[in-house]
Amino acid sequence: MIDHELWQNASDSDIIDHILPRYHDTHRRQLDELVPLAEKVAGVHAGKFPAEMVPLLHTIQGELLSHMMKEERILFPMLKQGAGRAAAMPVRMMMHEHTEHDAAIERLLEITNNLQAPADACRSWQQLYSLAQELVDDLRDHIDLEDNILFARVLA
Repeated sequence: MIDHELWQNASDSDIIDHILPRYHDTHRRQLDELVPLAEKVAGVHAGKFPAEMVPLLHTIQGELLSHMMKEERILFPMLKQGAGRAAAMPVRMMMHEHTEHDAAIERLLEITNNLQAPADACRSWQQLYSLAQELVDDLRDHIDLEDNILFARVLA
């Protein structure tokens, strides 16, 4: 969970400089590990493993990578240059995409029993769900920081 008081007083540049390594780089590493592990577990436990998980993780990965690239190449440079209200349209688009990310997270939790592996799950399956929980927690914090601190300033 993010510390709203801490970030409320930080500059846009400081928030962005925190988001890039803490969330963007972290999500890339998480997904690079998660997707192949999900494919492995799905292959070994076909029939018992949630069939929708691998395609859903591929979708989450593709959408999140595209989203972060737009922030890194377009929105964040605008904000660092002091665009303010001129960045309102791209901010609204990113917030819309955050809503889609939230929906994908909810679906992931729904199909995996809130990321609770079966009692007899192998170590890889348990690790997969543990890593997926880290992604979910980090992504929720990431979205919270952007929507409720950084982007809220632009739209205020």
